[in-house]
Amino acid sequence: MIRIKFQQSLDELKERLLVMAGLVEQAIQRSTEAYSSRDEGLCELVRLSEPAINRMEREIDGLALDLLAMEQPMAVDLRFILAVIRINADLERVGDQAVNIAGRVLDLGTLANADLPVDIPRLALLAAAMVRKALQAFIEGDAEMAQSVLLLDDQVDDLNRDAFRSLGNLIKEKPELAPQALNALIISRNLERVGDHATNIAEDVIFWVRGADVRHHSMEEAD
Repeated sequence: MIRIKFQQSLDELKERLLVMAGLVEQAIQRSTEAYSSRDEGLCELVRLSEPAINRMEREIDGLALDLLAMEQPMAVDLRFILAVIRINADLERVGDQAVNIAGRVLDLGTLANADLPVDIPRLALLAAAMVRKALQAFIEGDAEMAQSVLLLDDQVDDLNRDAFRSLGNLIKEKPELAPQALNALIISRNLERVGDHATNIAEDVIFWVRGADVRHHSMEEAD
C-alpha cells in the first residue's frame, strides 16, 4: 500500500512537470512566432505566462523535496526525483528565454523594418525541436532518444555563430541598422540558450535511466 501511494506521488510529480513543459513550449512557440509576425499580442501572452510557469516551478520543487524527505527513495526512484528537480529548473529558464525574446521583438517593433542576414525561424525551429525531443525522451524514459538530442546542440551552436558573424558584419557595413541587428543577435543567443537547456534535460534523462552523469563529457565518454 505504501509503495502504491509512493508510485502515485511519482506519477503526480511527472504529470505536473509535463503540464509546466506544455506552458514553456507554448511560450517559446509564441515568442518565435511573434518575431516573424511582429505580433505584440503574442509578446504579451508570453509575458503573462511567466507567473504561472514560476508558480509551477515552486510547486514541483516542493513536491519533489517532500518525496525526498519523507519517502527516502532508493536507486532509480531517487534518480528520477533528482532529474525532475533539475529538469524543472531548466524548463523555467527556457520560459525566461521566451520572455526575453518577446521583449526583443517588442523593441524591434519600434524600429524600421530591415532585411537581416539571419535565419531566426530556422534556429527557433531547431531549438524548439530539441526541447520537444528531450521531453519526449523523459516521457518514454528513453535514454537513446535523449542521447540524440545532444547531437543537435552543435547545429544550434553553429547557427548562432553564423548569426553573430553575419550580423556583426552588417553592423560594420550599415551602422544605421545596428539596433535591429543587436536585437536579432540577442534573440539568436536566447535560442542558443534554449538549446543548452534542452541538452541539460536530455542529460538528466540519461542520468535517470542509466545512472550515468554525462554532463561535461564528450559523446564518446557518454556511450
